[in-house]
Amino acid sequence: MHSAGTVIRALLLTMLGATGTAIGGLLIILNPKAPSKRFLGLVQGLAAGLMLSISFLDLMPHAVTAIGFPVANVCFFAGAMFFALVVRLVPEPSPHAMLGYSNIEDAKSPKVGERLNIPLSLMIKLDPKKVDPAVGGRQNSHSAATQKVMASGIITAMGIALHNFPEGIAVFLASVKGGSLGLSLAVAIALHNIPEGIAVALPVFFATRSRWQALKLTILSGLAEPAAVIVVGLIFPVDLNEYIVEGMLAAVGGIMAFLTFHELAPLAIEHTGRSDATNVIFFGMALMSVSLYWLDAVSA
Repeated sequence: MHSAGTVIRALLLTMLGATGTAIGGLLIILNPKAPSKRFLGLVQGLAAGLMLSISFLDLMPHAVTAIGFPVANVCFFAGAMFFALVVRLVPEPSPHAMLGYSNIEDAKSPKVGERLNIPLSLMIKLDPKKVDPAVGGRQNSHSAATQKVMASGIITAMGIALHNFPEGIAVFLASVKGGSLGLSLAVAIALHNIPEGIAVALPVFFATRSRWQALKLTILSGLAEPAAVIVVGLIFPVDLNEYIVEGMLAAVGGIMAFLTFHELAPLAIEHTGRSDATNVIFFGMALMSVSLYWLDAVSA
């Protein structure tokens, strides 16, 4: 089995990635002004640039050199197909459809309730002063409505946890090769996880009005990444040869590329516009390129 140092390093890096999920939850429960779609779009665009740089400028060139162009490409597209299957079987919830307001007071409006599929009776419960006469005394359905929204938050957390598991495996494999690559990938995943934390915390906070419940479920959904490290660390032997590691990292490159083109880049374009999204994606690529060069120089 892998040395304790390797597993601990991978655990720490995946905890960094999971921190992004917790930050997303904190943005909802602590900040009276909820994040705008533009802010989330810029974050997604930055994460897209980071992941593209890691995939095409680091993982694939090393894999091609180590195992050859044909094998590296087969592994790359196998990774992309694998994550495409995960996305098809478990669609990842997105917070972007939930956020069309500028602050928490606006979030109590019926329009937001429609976007979140929250019944009007529950929206009134969130702010008892805004009682709609049409609802009358039918507030006995509040408990059922709250349970419905809470269930949506739990389902969202489970879906995100399933998506985070292969991301945890990716960070583990990257950290096996080197701490600098693992750190770079963990940072990119942490940025990607911020909107996911928002997607979990928002319905739970609306349903329970409990900051602790929203934060707790958000943190739990992010812990799938460290859990993946523990599982993979127990499965893969310590003498895993370089050929297999490079093939797996090429597959990780495919996963990162699919995630970028399927989710991150389209959302960035949708919420920030084509020009700003393009700029922030290339900025993220340049930033990661400099980071990879600097980390390699430091670790050399």
